[in-house]
Amino acid sequence: MSAMSVFFEVPQAAPVAVFKLSQDFNNDQFPNKVNLGVGAYRTDEGQPWVLPVVKKVEKVIVHDDSLNHEYLPILGLPDFRSSASKIALGDDSPAIQENRVGAVQCLGGTGALKMGAEFLSRFYNRNKNTKTPVYVSAPTWENHNAVFANAGFEDVRPYKYWDAEKRGLDFAGFLGDLESCPEHSVFVLHACAHNPTGTDPTQEQWMQIAEVMMRRKLFVFFDSAYQGFASGNLDKDAWAVRYFVSLGFEMFCAQSFSKNFGLYNERVGNLTIVAHDADNLKRVLSQMEKIVRTTWSNPPSQGARIVAITLNSPELFTEWKDNVKTMAGRVLLMRAQLKTKLQALGTPGTWDHITEQIGMFSFTGLNPNQVEYMVKERHIYLMASGRINMCGLNSKNIEYVAESIHEAVTKVQ
Repeated sequence: MSAMSVFFEVPQAAPVAVFKLSQDFNNDQFPNKVNLGVGAYRTDEGQPWVLPVVKKVEKVIVHDDSLNHEYLPILGLPDFRSSASKIALGDDSPAIQENRVGAVQCLGGTGALKMGAEFLSRFYNRNKNTKTPVYVSAPTWENHNAVFANAGFEDVRPYKYWDAEKRGLDFAGFLGDLESCPEHSVFVLHACAHNPTGTDPTQEQWMQIAEVMMRRKLFVFFDSAYQGFASGNLDKDAWAVRYFVSLGFEMFCAQSFSKNFGLYNERVGNLTIVAHDADNLKRVLSQMEKIVRTTWSNPPSQGARIVAITLNSPELFTEWKDNVKTMAGRVLLMRAQLKTKLQALGTPGTWDHITEQIGMFSFTGLNPNQVEYMVKERHIYLMASGRINMCGLNSKNIEYVAESIHEAVTKVQ
């Protein structure tokens, strides 16, 4: 019998860039171990939190005999799409009133980025579409690079963002890249709670960014993964997006409801499209339908129903905002307490950036050697970049973490 031929002669892929705990995390020899790498909210007890409003809406869905499991439209659940866009742009958005806002329900924020990238690679900047530079912040969420490269873009570049020495925004460098890049370049902007640095531009800085982008004809692609979760205020966290829309930008905004609804495994995302006019929007959505049809055909309903029912009920919407404030408030409390404890210990350097940053993540400023010390000697697990998830801190471990950071900074250069 002849040997079967090998159909798939492919190289081994590099590991997917997600945080993975060291094997010794489960070793009971280290009772003080702390996981600061997880990319999800945790309670003060270190547990996942199902939002009370989500539990309530799930019961409503279960007992609604009018619902079924028929396919959704290709672009998704209409009530979800419209309410999600209103959350991003505001009920009084002139773009919504002018009927030039549409949306695509997507598989999480990643799916929204993917749909936007696929569309731009086909239709943006005329015949230069895939050769158009796409700029992502340095540093950024690692999937940004991969999503645009996978969509066919040949030139994904970094723009200056983080000043490691000052532990803050490199605003001059950011503006410089906006001024020097080719016209019509695509810029991926974090709407709030920048991942991984936790450092956002001020409103005055956003105004300067918008002025340059408008003047130089640059395409705005917002990634909004933390609205409400950053400050506890939905409107404050959407300020940058709404300001750009008020200036007349055509743009995309990828929205995720993983963090602010706690619906991580339901993959609830939305791509909000702000077009030049209603006719242009109609053409864009027609092409989006074709892209979705060959990607996932139509989206799942459960998570989208939870979000849509919540956003369209005044009572449930108020309860959800309170739930979001609870999460944001705990993160802000952990930031304040960590900074206070480091200052009380006399830890060398400035730690103001801990409270100046916002959202789930913080760039601690620890260097790779200090991170290695934290992992190997103190069994505190964090990203090699020094990024930590503030939700991994709680009343039981914050003292140990502060002491460990102090030890790492004073012992390791």
